[in-house]
Amino acid sequence: MTVLDFSDPRPTLADVARAAGVSSATASRVLNGFPQVRDQTRRQVEQAVRALGYVRQRARAEEGQRTGTVAVVLCEDGLRLFSDPFFGRIMNGINREFTAAGVQVVVLMMQAAAQATTFRYLGGGHVDGALFVSTHARYTTALSRADFPVVSAGRPMVPDPARYTYVDVDNRGGAEAAVRHLQATGRQRIATVAGPKDMAPGRDRLAGYVAAISGSGVVDPGSVAHGDFGQASGEHAMRQLLDRRPGLDAVFVASDVMAVGVLRALRRAGRRVPDDVAVIGFDNLPISRTTDPPLTTVSQPVEALGARSAGELLAAIGGTARQPRRVVLGTTLVVRESA
Repeated sequence: MTVLDFSDPRPTLADVARAAGVSSATASRVLNGFPQVRDQTRRQVEQAVRALGYVRQRARAEEGQRTGTVAVVLCEDGLRLFSDPFFGRIMNGINREFTAAGVQVVVLMMQAAAQATTFRYLGGGHVDGALFVSTHARYTTALSRADFPVVSAGRPMVPDPARYTYVDVDNRGGAEAAVRHLQATGRQRIATVAGPKDMAPGRDRLAGYVAAISGSGVVDPGSVAHGDFGQASGEHAMRQLLDRRPGLDAVFVASDVMAVGVLRALRRAGRRVPDDVAVIGFDNLPISRTTDPPLTTVSQPVEALGARSAGELLAAIGGTARQPRRVVLGTTLVVRESA
């Protein structure tokens, strides 16, 4: 497995589109031979291809000149990548699948300041396909610009996710089950520390909370705080909730790492868990078994998510999956002492 972060001089589909004065989608339609393109537009794209010397990645693959390499694009900053055990687990599943297939993995770190660099590398013919992990809304442009097989580990934050192959977990169903467990144990003032608003897991887990709560009344906006899936953000969000709703008796937290921060904030506020406030996390990371008290959490199959996503990319590269596929893996509530 190789980690790279550098540019490449070869032109990409985006460069062709820019030179032709059209969108990347239009340029792709021309290169794929779609008939619903104006003759003038087709000539502009073809002229740009000749002028730039653009060679399509897909064309090379069709000629049997595959690179034997795939890119795993991690759409997070370095601090979270190395501090959140989720990434180690999903990469283990991803790498296991690609290694078994004899495919080399290149890891790219997609960051806001380096998007153009990453786009250029991906479009430069170095890889046969790309697997995107932890995609924020601001990074999904890469999916629409890709001129090669792409799979997203997690539902992509795009207006039309059905256009793309992705493997996700049942974030909404898992969150709803967690809140209903709290309700079944007699908790009545349930708050949530939700995840980032620009990520599908953040939105879907919040939607699960809302679905469970709205069945027993209107959702109170003051009972919702957001974090970034990191421990410090969980602690900060819990302090906000205690200030707004001091009488809360339970909290559903959208990640185990944030739940560690939540437990710290409750301990500092003199609240006993679960006597005063019950806490449920999401992920079932190893840390959930060693918190004080051990954390009730929603278990998601992270390594299976990585392995299945890798398998879908291999199928797309091999031509056995010609239509976008959407796979959703199940979740399970693991009950421990915190709720």
